Amino acid sequence: MADDIDDLLDEVETKFCVKGNEKKAKTVSSKRKPIKKTAVDDDLNDMINDIIDEPDLDDDLQPGPVDMDKRVRSSSQSQMKKCLSVFLGGSSASVGAASATTQRTCDQLRCTSCDFKIVYFDNYEWDKTCDYLFFRNNVPDFEKLRAKLKMKKGSRAYACQCKWRSIKSLVALSQDTDLKWVCGKHAS
Repeated sequence: MADDIDDLLDEVETKFCVKGNEKKAKTVSSKRKPIKKTAVDDDLNDMINDIIDEPDLDDDLQPGPVDMDKRVRSSSQSQMKKCLSVFLGGSSASVGAASATTQRTCDQLRCTSCDFKIVYFDNYEWDKTCDYLFFRNNVPDFEKLRAKLKMKKGSRAYACQCKWRSIKSLVALSQDTDLKWVCGKHAS
């Protein structure tokens, strides 16, 4: 971490140094290691952009050249949307993106603990003998999971590799603090 900070400071010095420090900047830049970008960095940047980038209507109404990159970015963001509130529910509850007016169970759930997509099965519930190791070894394969699924009309069985729930009625995900599940965005 200290090396990363030093590299960042060196980069700032090379870009914003005064003419008297040019000699120092050249020697520092030759020692600097290239900064590696990882998928985690890209994911974090995408999440930050989702938070701060909102379509700016004033820019679209102003005359002048059109920034096509901006327009493409805003249109792709409008195609993917997250649930306003995340709900779990039984098989009678409709699935899809929840909005302010409609309460639907999210069908694009992801677990932030194990980083797996949540699988769910309508009209089933989990057997009481389920344990962590069973899910760790068998999710997302339905044929393997079937060994611990029991038929239960109106119920829906949810699971990732680290947590599982059987739900009968519509419940807000925020009520279950043990689950670290989030909406993984819906195509509109």
